[in-house]
Amino acid sequence: MTTTFTALGVPAHLCRNLSARGITQPFPIQTATLPDALAGRDLCGRAPTGSGKTIAFGIPLVAKVGRAEPRRPLALVLVPTRELAAQVRDELVLLAGPKGARVEAFYGGNGFERQLKALRRGVDIVVGCPGRLADLIGRGDLRLDRVEIVVIDEADRMADMGFLPEVTRLLDRVPDDRQTLLFSATLDGAVDGLVRRYQSDPVRHELAPDPRDGSRVEHLFWTVPRAERVALCAKVVRSLGPTIVFCRTKRGADRVARQLDTAGVRSAAIHGDRSQSQRERALAAFQSGRVDALVATDVAARGIHVDDVAGVVHLDPPADDKDYLHRSGRTGRAGRRGVVVSFVAPEQRRDVAKLQRSLGLPTGAVSPDATGLPTAPPNRRPRRREVPPAGRTGTHQRRRPGSTVPGRGAKGPNRKARRAHLQPGAAAGSGPRRTAARRSR
Repeated sequence: MTTTFTALGVPAHLCRNLSARGITQPFPIQTATLPDALAGRDLCGRAPTGSGKTIAFGIPLVAKVGRAEPRRPLALVLVPTRELAAQVRDELVLLAGPKGARVEAFYGGNGFERQLKALRRGVDIVVGCPGRLADLIGRGDLRLDRVEIVVIDEADRMADMGFLPEVTRLLDRVPDDRQTLLFSATLDGAVDGLVRRYQSDPVRHELAPDPRDGSRVEHLFWTVPRAERVALCAKVVRSLGPTIVFCRTKRGADRVARQLDTAGVRSAAIHGDRSQSQRERALAAFQSGRVDALVATDVAARGIHVDDVAGVVHLDPPADDKDYLHRSGRTGRAGRRGVVVSFVAPEQRRDVAKLQRSLGLPTGAVSPDATGLPTAPPNRRPRRREVPPAGRTGTHQRRRPGSTVPGRGAKGPNRKARRAHLQPGAAAGSGPRRTAARRSR
């Protein structure tokens, strides 16, 4: 029996905002957690990435939060990565609507000035990475003494990245009578310590991932010599469509992106050495379809939330089962189908077999068969053929030998053709005016 957001207690105006975006049926994690969260209870939710957690905690936030004073927000959302902070902010803004709660994201890589202006005006819901929030508190520009609701998202990832000490210092600044919502792919180890220390009699809701669920995500392990990985990866991307390719190192990600691009697969690299603007441009190019492959290190395993990723390729096998689930969770999101392909070098077979056993997957790797991959999954985005703007990270403009690109030099007949193209009447900024401009310099 299906339920509705209204039946779960979601306010009517939020139901209308969701319905306007085509969201009418709650996902399981939302059905499980919304009644308790709206009732003000502490809760911890265990759910795989892509299961709808942002809306699960976003609805209680925008439904309950009031108007905040300058520099003193009423709700706090802690996330591990810049990309996730931006995406959570965008989702909450859509959910709240133009007259709803004021939401802003705070993370490194961007200047302070815009964030300071927002805090001076007043921000009802602050979404941020622990480091930047600590900096703002240290400067005296942010206080957490009025926070009524705290959300800790991707808690296990923050533990893996070493952020928990900063998280605990931030939580120690929040009033003890706050409501705390915690979401994580796992609830053991350091995350369990966070639950016991900072939550009051929390209700637990667990929606465990099942990597064996072949109806949604297909898991393939192929034996591939290192020298053949990139060529085979290009075939996989051409077949599947939008694909995230994971590499072990930053240099490896840059190199693979260049090699895929040379092979005719439009690619962009994203990793920790990229500036924030470069990472945002690469992600935007992938989301819009201007590139087909996003080549990433593990910085993107939790920081990228794109619903229509057709596949994931582990060019380098992950370090452990948690990393495998985090990476693989980029596809098969929101009930869609996906394919995960792991390339296994001969010397990696033993480590991969151990990984498979821990995940409950059949052990072993087989010879590659790219012809057996789906060619047009239902969630595939239309491929766009326009060339991305010059300077786009990880993308290159290609042309056939002997052809020209407008605005670049050429020799022989092609130059004459270009001059003819730039005669008066051909386009604004035609040839004679350009020549006159050059002579006047």
